[in-house]
Amino acid sequence: MERVTYLFGRILIAVLFLPAGLAKLTGPQAFLAHMAAHGVPGQLLPLVGIFETLAAISLLTGIALRPASAALAVFCLMTAFVFHLDMGNHVERTMFLKDLAIAGGLFAIASFKAAPQYLEDSRVARLGRARLDS
Repeated sequence: MERVTYLFGRILIAVLFLPAGLAKLTGPQAFLAHMAAHGVPGQLLPLVGIFETLAAISLLTGIALRPASAALAVFCLMTAFVFHLDMGNHVERTMFLKDLAIAGGLFAIASFKAAPQYLEDSRVARLGRARLDS
C-alpha cells in the first residue's frame, strides 16, 4: 500500500508541473508578461519550462527523484516569495500558501527513501538478521 500511495502522490504533483512546463515552452506570452511585471528576466522562461517538464518526468518515473523533488521544492518557495507576496489579495495569499504546501510535499518526497529501495533494504535486513540468528 505504501508504494501505491507514494506513487499516487508523486503523480498528483507531477500533474501540476508537466503541463505548466510545457505551456511555458509552447505559449510563453502570458508567462513573459507576468515575469516582467515582477521584474524577472524573460530569458529565464525557457529554462523554467524545461526544468518543470523534466522535474515532472522525474516525479513520474522516479529517475533522479530526490534531487528533482528538492529542486522543485526550492523552486516553489522562490515562486511564492517572488510572485505571490501580496497578502492583502486573497487569491495571491492562497497561491502563496499553496506554493508553500507543494514545497512541503516535495521536500517530503526528497527525504523519503524510494519505496522499492526501502523494500529492498528491508529484505536485506531480514536476511542479515536470519544469518545472525543461525
